[in-house]
Amino acid sequence: MIHRYKQGGYNIVLDVCSGGVHVVDDIAYDMIGLFQDHSREEVLSQIGQSRPRVSRRELEECYDQIQSLKDQGKLFAPDTFQAMAGTLKQKTAGVVKALCLHIAHSCNLNCAYCFASQGNYHGERALMSFEVGKQALDFLVANSGTRRNLEVDFFGGEPLMNFQVVKDLVAYARSIEKEKGKNFRFTLTTNGVLVDDEVIDFADRECCNVVLSLDGRKEIHDRFRVDYAGNGSYDKIVPKFQKFVQARGGKSHYMRGTFTHANPDFLKDIQHMLDLGFTELSMEPVVCAAGDPSELTEEDLPIVLEQYEKLADLMIQRDREGKPFTFYHYMIDLTGGPCVYKRISGCGSGTEYMAVTPWGDLYPCHQFVGDEKFKLGDIWHGVTNTQAQAQFAACNVYAHPECRDCWARLYCSGGCAANAYHATGSVTGVYEYGCKLFRKRMECAIMVAVHRALGN
Repeated sequence: MIHRYKQGGYNIVLDVCSGGVHVVDDIAYDMIGLFQDHSREEVLSQIGQSRPRVSRRELEECYDQIQSLKDQGKLFAPDTFQAMAGTLKQKTAGVVKALCLHIAHSCNLNCAYCFASQGNYHGERALMSFEVGKQALDFLVANSGTRRNLEVDFFGGEPLMNFQVVKDLVAYARSIEKEKGKNFRFTLTTNGVLVDDEVIDFADRECCNVVLSLDGRKEIHDRFRVDYAGNGSYDKIVPKFQKFVQARGGKSHYMRGTFTHANPDFLKDIQHMLDLGFTELSMEPVVCAAGDPSELTEEDLPIVLEQYEKLADLMIQRDREGKPFTFYHYMIDLTGGPCVYKRISGCGSGTEYMAVTPWGDLYPCHQFVGDEKFKLGDIWHGVTNTQAQAQFAACNVYAHPECRDCWARLYCSGGCAANAYHATGSVTGVYEYGCKLFRKRMECAIMVAVHRALGN
């Protein structure tokens, strides 16, 4: 399978199953489009009629080059992955590499679009105790097999509402690393309200990544990200985030925004964050219940798709000006990228990755927390709901019938199981709106990567 598109002045041809990315001239672009379904003479005749100034010899040379790429497995490569899709996850069965610790089912903001129901996940407000967190880390170590690097996300709600336990758990993890032969890598996600010098110093020392929540322009951010008195948080958090990012220097972090029906023109929010001095950016489409006022609509779709294209143009422009920035969804490695296992199997939710509630319950990921039918077990007894886990163990890109004919399938790996479930009622369903956004993001990401690779 191939995918052809034109963007940024480039004719780009993706060979889906080999991973090949080809930048070609107009003649080759048109010829590749005809190549599989027409004979050599039919292709040469059709292209010759549309381009009478091109000699027959030139057309034949172009055709032969395309044939050579096909013979080398760089164009029209067959799909050799489907047969292994069902067995890859079996090789890592029972091995957990990452936990999302819900350190606080409570939040000091009252964001209207919050998927976690303002941090309590449709249940009781609670803070994780040190004892529960310690057991979660012990569970991770015990179930990580021979893996050395283990990931732990401090999540909420707002994890800084339970900052002392965060610090205590990191100290405990560091105390057992050498004995257990493990290396813990911590991530902290925060809305910024409780950030102070101690938090900044701690995160700089202990966290391999931090995620800072900012939706962009003040009027956009303060529309949803308010406290319980209805006051916006923009003025309170922006100076703290600026200090936070400056202190981290080049260490990994992201300004993570959410765009909604209120701002499908989200590029303005990205530009605003750039103006504030932030250059590591992520802007995510809202995921909410159907009919929610924040929900992105079909009318928003063409606006959003155009924003992604303009974002790619902005990145190239800023490269030329010597002021580059990173956009999370446009990070792509054309020379390597994710391994075959990752491309087929996806994020590993419910198998390699799990969320832990303040009470120690296990769920496939943070977006399933609170839905009892997806409760996998707990950190003391391990996974006991094997039927629920089996759904995720069987979840790979080929488990989605709609994905099999999609050119982007080995980039998205079947997409987000939670989004699929909330859109269709099945973890192997397809959130089609999200698919449309993903495909556009991939086209833009590849175009930017091509531009940078060619040194233009």
